[in-house]
Amino acid sequence: MVLTLKTKVSELSGVGEIYGKRLKKLGIETAEDLLLYFPRRWEDFTKITDIAAVRAPGSYCIEGSIWSIGNKRSARRRMSITEAIIADKTGTIKAVWFNQPFLIKNMKQGDEVMLAGRVENKFGVITMKSPAYEKKSDRQKHLGKIAPVYNETEGLSSRWLRYQMDKLVKVIYSFKEYLPAEVIKRQGLITHPAMIRQLHFPENSYQLEKAEERLNFDEMFLLQLAVREQRKELDKNRAIAIRFNEDLSREFTKKLGFTLTNAQKKAAWEIIKDLGKPVPMNRLLEGDVGSGKTVVAAMAALMVASDGFQTVFLAPTEILAGQHYESLKKMLEPFEITVALLTSKTAISPSDMPAPSSVIPAEAGIQPDSNSASKSAQSQKAKKEEVLKQAKDGEIQVLVGTHAVLKEDIEFWNLAFVIVDEQHRFGVKQRAILRKESGKQGTMPHFLSMSATPIPRTLTLSVYGDLDISVIDEMPPGRKKVGTFVIPPEKKEDSYEFMRREVKKGRQIFVICPLIDDSETMELKSVTAEYERLSRMIFPDLKIAMIHGKMRPDEKERIMNDFAGAQRVAPSAGEKERRGTHPLREKIDILVSTSLVEVGVDVPNATIMIIEGADRFGLAQLHQFRGRVGRSRHQSYCFLFTDNQSETVQKRLDAIVKTNNGFEIAEKDLEIRGPGEVLGERQHGIADINTKNLMNAELIKRTKTEAKKFLEKNDLKDFPLLVEKIQKYNGVANLE
Repeated sequence: MVLTLKTKVSELSGVGEIYGKRLKKLGIETAEDLLLYFPRRWEDFTKITDIAAVRAPGSYCIEGSIWSIGNKRSARRRMSITEAIIADKTGTIKAVWFNQPFLIKNMKQGDEVMLAGRVENKFGVITMKSPAYEKKSDRQKHLGKIAPVYNETEGLSSRWLRYQMDKLVKVIYSFKEYLPAEVIKRQGLITHPAMIRQLHFPENSYQLEKAEERLNFDEMFLLQLAVREQRKELDKNRAIAIRFNEDLSREFTKKLGFTLTNAQKKAAWEIIKDLGKPVPMNRLLEGDVGSGKTVVAAMAALMVASDGFQTVFLAPTEILAGQHYESLKKMLEPFEITVALLTSKTAISPSDMPAPSSVIPAEAGIQPDSNSASKSAQSQKAKKEEVLKQAKDGEIQVLVGTHAVLKEDIEFWNLAFVIVDEQHRFGVKQRAILRKESGKQGTMPHFLSMSATPIPRTLTLSVYGDLDISVIDEMPPGRKKVGTFVIPPEKKEDSYEFMRREVKKGRQIFVICPLIDDSETMELKSVTAEYERLSRMIFPDLKIAMIHGKMRPDEKERIMNDFAGAQRVAPSAGEKERRGTHPLREKIDILVSTSLVEVGVDVPNATIMIIEGADRFGLAQLHQFRGRVGRSRHQSYCFLFTDNQSETVQKRLDAIVKTNNGFEIAEKDLEIRGPGEVLGERQHGIADINTKNLMNAELIKRTKTEAKKFLEKNDLKDFPLLVEKIQKYNGVANLE
């Protein structure tokens, strides 16, 4: 059979149907797919040690002849043991394998072999345990060379994969070079086929280094080209240039009642300057939890409204949309700016009274009768229609909403500005709708995305290359640092006593668990089990609720609104000591939740964040949880509960304890977990990019410079193979 890149792997000798299915699970169906399945690391077996020089403990590669080999049974452990004596001109050594009796068929007395593995000294006998083995030949596949090690799955070992790769050596040169010759020459790179050859069959360490250099360069260069092309396409669009009203901006900051930080002022000015250009702004505003991003966005929306145009402000959840509505209304109403709210359940027009119970219910837990519920639904439908009409007629200057805004048949009078909070939670199609939605023909709205998850600098340089970045990297003055502590199991009881004292002061508590239900395979705290334990055994006298993703949306919203809407007062002398609550309502003291509360829940009265199984979360996620408390004048605390006392876990959690700087934590999280996890989605493209490349500022600078130089002189359309490769990275820059 003549092999080609398109040959099905199931047709290769030694693969067949069973191995073909295993390979398919890895996305490998053709010879081309298999050759593009690159090793994750390499083991250097080129150094051969004389047997007499082998010392325990240590790892060695040896060669010699088999003096003897045989199987025996271990009665105590009920396993078979294969023992062999290997000799070279300097001495002998014993090798043992466990539960591999078939080895005596592969290796026989007198065979010349190579072995590699760890040696131990037991009772004065030096033994090589479970070593890799290979008969000596003119063309070694595993030992006596630099051997590739692949990501393995059940039934697919690196040893087996090396055999399959070896059959495809000649096919490698069917790969076509896609990098332009000028780039290869300028950067001193080897060719694409040569790279593939050296990654699977490295001749020496220098050739392997050159292959890795080409691989890493390609990855970041293609990403940079994709990013620049996306930016070029965006720059072709036109936008409404918004005039800057300096007097109005000064008046806005005066009425805030607090002083903006220097970082807020800088970010606001960057955004206002972009709004003044006739090309659409495409900017990311990132800042730590509580750094004041909404105030900056409000100032920008004020400039847009004062120039006669509309803004839409989108949030990922109903609760967060309601909170943003209240904040923007409070900041913008003094300037007679009309603000409205539109979600799947709620519509508030500018003429309405303050937010009704559907935003923060005044009588949480009270279920209306079917008649009143029907009337309420009809009323909300009419109110939605009113808001939609007002948006179309231009009566609404700032519309706050959720994804529901995109689902409605909505038209704007002259939409010029789109703000999306936690923008990676909105898909590309949803944002495309908004970008095209403008009342002025031929223009696209300015686009500002906000993120409370600090993104490592190296990621912003590469993944967010098509965005301009504004960073708020300082906190408002007077904000108290959240005290963070790792709590070992023996100190838990003390923590519970501390929690009880905080509740008596009128404060509230979050408890975060990794799972909804108990896991049979992992000893992790579940929301349901922890809720039962806290309710019945630890705090039977307190009001405890739980929330998780399997609940109905309206049920989750009711509980969260009840928890968030609780305005606590310290108990007077005459009140029951069990807790201080508002006399009109039963309030939730402790909320047990999954990671639902990671982003966008603002409960100033909550002062303690408990995180069960803290070792199971990423550092950036732990930092986001911590950001749910410390949002008022009260001192707040974050307790990290873990039963895992390993040095690695303790060192990782120590990073959270020592710093409240989200950007430093994000860098550490990127280093530990990789980009896909840091950004919240294990997506194709980002997840496949080598984390080290995303943290390599020198490589990023090198590829950015080369991409710029190449595109200045060339049109990508003239390089179809390069365009095909770039497709993999399309959408990556915007986290789709």
